[in-house]
Amino acid sequence: MTTVTGQRTFDSLDPATGAVVGTHPIHDAAAVRAAVAEAGVAAAWWAALDPAERRRRLLDYKAVITRDLSRIVDVVHAETGKPKADAVLEVVLTITHLDWAARNAHRVLGRRRISPGLVAANVAATLEYLPLGVVGVIGPWNYPVFTPMGSIAYALAAGNAVVFKPSELTPGVGVLLAALCAEAVPEHRILRTVTGLGETGAALAADAGVNKIAFTGSTATAKRVMAACAANLTPLVAECGGKDALIVDADADLPAAADAALWGALSNAGQTCVGVERIYVVDAVYDAFMKELTDRAGRVRAGRDYGPITMPSQIDVIRRHIDDAVDAGRAVVGGAGSVRAPFVDPVIVEDVPEDSSAVREETFGPTVTVKRVADVEEALEKTNATAYGLAGTVFSGNTRRAVELARRMRGGMTAINSIISFASIPALPFGGVGDSGFGRIHGADGLREFTRPKAVTRRRFAMPGMNLTSFTRGEKEVDRLVRLVTFLHGRRR
Repeated sequence: MTTVTGQRTFDSLDPATGAVVGTHPIHDAAAVRAAVAEAGVAAAWWAALDPAERRRRLLDYKAVITRDLSRIVDVVHAETGKPKADAVLEVVLTITHLDWAARNAHRVLGRRRISPGLVAANVAATLEYLPLGVVGVIGPWNYPVFTPMGSIAYALAAGNAVVFKPSELTPGVGVLLAALCAEAVPEHRILRTVTGLGETGAALAADAGVNKIAFTGSTATAKRVMAACAANLTPLVAECGGKDALIVDADADLPAAADAALWGALSNAGQTCVGVERIYVVDAVYDAFMKELTDRAGRVRAGRDYGPITMPSQIDVIRRHIDDAVDAGRAVVGGAGSVRAPFVDPVIVEDVPEDSSAVREETFGPTVTVKRVADVEEALEKTNATAYGLAGTVFSGNTRRAVELARRMRGGMTAINSIISFASIPALPFGGVGDSGFGRIHGADGLREFTRPKAVTRRRFAMPGMNLTSFTRGEKEVDRLVRLVTFLHGRRR
């Protein structure tokens, strides 16, 4: 951290080499409040626009991101170390989500008539979803475009302005996203980025005046953000960590299951909240699956197929979990020597006790535990025996059983015979339960997450003999009401 002409700054680094990628200001509480105040002006203008005009400008933003896809990929690669191909996938998914949010916001949120029912037959009713104002987004470093844009795109489409605080590990990505938005929407800066360390994010959550916070990060940090929000009753949507499991049924396509499990566990160096950290395999196919998995894992290399560990402090967590797993179980790929900071080679350990830290705590590294189970019911029981509840995967040749397992899996999303496929469908909500957080981004639920429902009723005519909300009502009017309700609801059906 340095000071330049009175402004404190910090550097973002290439995690693979330690080279400085960029230098950014540390915005203090006063600067954050000023950014939110300026965003409030933009929010008023943005909310007053015709929905078609908001749609047009957001589609322009999408076009600008698409045009500069390679530029964004370069910054993501430099700040996270992930392969450029992975960064391309991240930005492409972001583009599809922004497109869906822009095109569907008015359909989901616009005013519509509501049937009043017979008791209130003389009343017209409407429901619409109105913008909150300014939404604060606190983003992560592991997917610095796709994850925060899952909140930003939907909040903007709902008519809000956004103040975005990116991770201190990936500030350049956040600055670029705001600059590209300003190019597409030049009238007002509906997306502003503030950069800094933890204190900047704390200022955004605590007393900056935002109308809602969308947070993505660890469960421990989410609790601190939630406490800061509580002081002003600022609502919060929180997407936290996971300890997601993949279940392999006896009739599963084993090569496909092993390929998916390996990608889910190792892609992005395992730094994926919905990545695979646990695998439960039915006994009948355990040995065959393990051969498929280990053969494939032997061809994957850190530094070639995936990048470094982006956050240096996570190395200690990964090393502790590997040591714990190897001490209690049996390493079949890699082991303690796999940690060669900032890289970690693939680690697969079997027969790790369910109460070990490697099974109970989020690792966020390219490691996975594998457990033999008698059947899918035991697999499901072990899958759900965690404080987390984000996502999961089922591989099975029996569609009915797979769907039932998926429905019973504790979490917000489950993929069947595919890996993390729910994230690629913009219409589906994304979020978890328990220690994985609450609220939803993406889809219609994600649009509504950044609005307030507004109900309006209008009396169209006086109901003869049924003026019930007046001190002039008599017993006959109450008797008529009782007879009507008895006729409508008194029979068992």
